[in-house]
Amino acid sequence: MTGRLVGRKAVVTGGATGIGRAIAAAFLREGAAVVVADINGSAAALAARELAPLGTVHAVCCDVTQSGAVGELAAAAVDRLGSVNVLVNNAGLSGRGLITDIFLGRVDNIQYFSNRVDAKMFLYLAGAIMLILNVLSFSAFHVQQVDPINPGILLSAALLTLFVFDYLIFERVHLYTYDLFAEKVGFKLGWGCLVFYPYFYTVGIWGTAHLPQSAWIAPHTKIWLTLCGLLFATGWCLTRGANLQKYTFKRDPNHVFLGLFKPQVLTRGNQHLLYSGFWKIARHVNYLGEILMALAITLAIGHPESLWPWLYPLYYVILLGTRERDDDQRCAEKYGALWGEYKKRVPARIIPKFY
Repeated sequence: MTGRLVGRKAVVTGGATGIGRAIAAAFLREGAAVVVADINGSAAALAARELAPLGTVHAVCCDVTQSGAVGELAAAAVDRLGSVNVLVNNAGLSGRGLITDIFLGRVDNIQYFSNRVDAKMFLYLAGAIMLILNVLSFSAFHVQQVDPINPGILLSAALLTLFVFDYLIFERVHLYTYDLFAEKVGFKLGWGCLVFYPYFYTVGIWGTAHLPQSAWIAPHTKIWLTLCGLLFATGWCLTRGANLQKYTFKRDPNHVFLGLFKPQVLTRGNQHLLYSGFWKIARHVNYLGEILMALAITLAIGHPESLWPWLYPLYYVILLGTRERDDDQRCAEKYGALWGEYKKRVPARIIPKFY
């Protein structure tokens, strides 16, 4: 060791294993302080522990294909080292094939007109408008072709419309949700927004627009529709409340949400995990709200014997269940031991005391 790098502070991406780890070790032997960054947070933490006898070393979980994660890495490095003199961009790409990259996408956010138009938000907006047009079309067909009219179809259409308008009104809140920070711009996102989203979400009304009201629900119409409305409202409160609380916390960590929920936070460095208010109910209580709203929209139609309305909530159960597992793994890699402590504070994944 010659001490050539004494006083230097370095960040090594892809530093948990292989060449990256060897670079980190060499820097430490020469006197530098090092941040080992890797997409596998657990591996980065292990590498940091094993390299610790050589000098000052810290671990940070970072996916360099995510622009937001790179920004967080920079902030974490400065937080731990005070400043950064050297960056070793050793991390490689996934090595996925061309077809996979086209389907899933490789770019986080494509923006136009001096960043005033975001491709993801534009696709979601276009899909939302198409969805509303389909809802109005299927409802108009029902009103014109079926006598007597099924009020459940109209309520289901109204709830779907409210679902979309809520998304547009609270558009800024979705900047902090999985769809925006995890999805990449590719064929999957474009096809999903412009084809799947506007047509599949309306499949219940589409498949039952030609049917009159169910005979066994007709005598109990008011009670049935009231219960469906209450179920939707419960789901909306859980989803909107949770997402808005997270958004508020990101903007102002000390804000008491709704004047009721004082933020309780697990912290390590610049990493923070909120576990109060809605986020104390379950780690993805917002997913529970989404499923309840989808269930209410389905039940309001009033044809539980038909398969078509059930496809929508079934899709949500599969989608959100899978997404929750993926997000849990991603958070475990990103937060390490802090995520384990968070899971002890909030044991439920989606449904309290059940799942």
